[in-house]
Amino acid sequence: MHWKSGWLAALLGCLPLAFGGCWSSSGSSSNTICVEGSDTMVNVAWAWAKRYKKDRPAVTVNVSGGGSGRGIASLSNGTCDLADSSRDMTEEEIQRIVEKYGVKPIEHIVGYDALAVYVNKENPLDSISLEELAEIYGEDGKIQKWSQLGVKLPGGDAEITAVGRQNSSGTYTFFREHVLGNNRDYKANLLSQNGSKDVVLLVAKTPTAIGYSGMGYKTGDVKVLKISPKKGEPAVEPTIENAKNRSYPLTRPLQIFSRGEVHGQVKKYLDWIYGPEGQRIVENEGYVPL
Repeated sequence: MHWKSGWLAALLGCLPLAFGGCWSSSGSSSNTICVEGSDTMVNVAWAWAKRYKKDRPAVTVNVSGGGSGRGIASLSNGTCDLADSSRDMTEEEIQRIVEKYGVKPIEHIVGYDALAVYVNKENPLDSISLEELAEIYGEDGKIQKWSQLGVKLPGGDAEITAVGRQNSSGTYTFFREHVLGNNRDYKANLLSQNGSKDVVLLVAKTPTAIGYSGMGYKTGDVKVLKISPKKGEPAVEPTIENAKNRSYPLTRPLQIFSRGEVHGQVKKYLDWIYGPEGQRIVENEGYVPL
């Protein structure tokens, strides 16, 4: 964005979730911290920023979503201070930062999330295996109808509507790696959504849908399925306790990446996130604190 008016830019900076990006504190005030990235983490990131501003009114934390890939790209470009991510950085992404800044990106694990699988609340299914999910979501998948899972929906032998995330999303990447496997891609007719909340909303209004999103996005309009590694094995519910003890198969870390070691206000902010108040917010938002 190129704004001729300084006061207009400052005004927009105070509306972190209303616009698609923010500016790194290295290029503006040292009391402004820019955080960008994972839509899975955007709710907790917003809650952190809001609380931090209340306690420290001189410091502004601007938060923007758009997906883990977008946040990591902004970190590499120097347009954000911290990148929220629900996936690991690739070797190429790491090398890009090393070549440009002479430092390695540093991973900060700030909590954990259980990636939940949702169906419409009227769906009678209660559990599903990773193997079955792979055949629903994967290219050339063998499971295309609900009847193949022993489910009968109103309106006959209904086709399964598979809902997922866009390819810049860390959730998209995590699901592909841990459910489909690195050598298999998604099927062509996946209904890709831009946000975690959008996945749940679409599943809620679509009787034939199944979708994946962070457990913090659960509402009363959808049902969360228990997950087992293989068909016939015990299925586990995505809860805070099951994510803590790692018994839920799709547990993942919530990561924040920085360009090398953090300093100044950015370090103070990260230290606060690791502290009691920051971790309390993690739990309040439906995720697993450290």
